Amino acid sequence: MTSPDGVDDEKRATLRRFAAIGAASPLIGRSSSSTAKMGESEARDAIAGYLSTTPGAHFSKIRDDLQLGTGETQHHLRQLEDAGVIERYRDGDYKRFVTAGRFDEFEKRALGYLRRETPRGMLIELLSNPDATAGDLAEALDVSAPTVSKYAGQLEDAGLLSRDDGYAVERPETVLILVVGHADSFGDRARSLARNADQLLDYRG
Repeated sequence: MTSPDGVDDEKRATLRRFAAIGAASPLIGRSSSSTAKMGESEARDAIAGYLSTTPGAHFSKIRDDLQLGTGETQHHLRQLEDAGVIERYRDGDYKRFVTAGRFDEFEKRALGYLRRETPRGMLIELLSNPDATAGDLAEALDVSAPTVSKYAGQLEDAGLLSRDDGYAVERPETVLILVVGHADSFGDRARSLARNADQLLDYRG
């Protein structure tokens, strides 16, 4: 169905769900002027809310998940950037977005790879089982050994994985916190890890 203002009801429900999250942020008020149309303010709040729960999302995912048009998404992202609410960074061919000032460079790189299915699976498997071999990873993820090797090289180049003595996640507690903190946006494997995170993470420092 379509509401009287021409907005699809499913899209409106999606926008309102994420706008409620975005509106709770103290930064969001800086992104909306008093003269902005209600729909524009709602869309910007939705994008900000979406990125608070799905950091590292790239442009197309934001557009598609929030059911926005390409030009509409570009406009609102630019408004939010100009207001200092969000920031973008380049990740290969992707433009990714996060809440401004929330993540350091290592965390941004980690989020980029956690948004890719196979690298995410490898990192999560290694957090769960630090002794996992390349063969173990291939079996667990149902991919070939060359695929594991390819992504292991990329993760190593990004500073997220060491291959000096087997495979080891760099800054594992940081990566674990990212996975657990945003598990719902990373899928079932991440949610399973989150349920057992208290056994993996020592907060006593």
